[in-house]
Amino acid sequence: MHEKRVTRAYHRELFGALALYTALLFAAIHYGRPMPDGVLRTVVLVSPMIGFGAGIWAIARHLARIDEYLRRQMLENIALAAAITAGLSFTYGFLENAGFPRLSMFTVWCVLCGATGVVALVRKLIDK
Repeated sequence: MHEKRVTRAYHRELFGALALYTALLFAAIHYGRPMPDGVLRTVVLVSPMIGFGAGIWAIARHLARIDEYLRRQMLENIALAAAITAGLSFTYGFLENAGFPRLSMFTVWCVLCGATGVVALVRKLIDK
């Protein structure tokens, strides 16, 4: 029962952070891009990071609430995903030298999130 309650709280906090991030992102793009260069424009364009920070807060709270086994498993998933992301980003760096188009740093974050999900799913399927 405790695990379900903790997971529900985590999902509520994380999805709330993602909703905040998304709302701030759309506002930053809509209002920030057309603004003249300056400090205010920079602050508006960086404002989605408030939602990002809230997401980190939700993950940290979740790690503090779960038991040692789940904490270890989650951290292993993140570590494996980081290793996969590092390997893919280095590989693509060499491909850029071969003429492939340059990718935004936003791509790395998307790969890390996707790799974390894939690693968690694969490990869950293997453990069954």
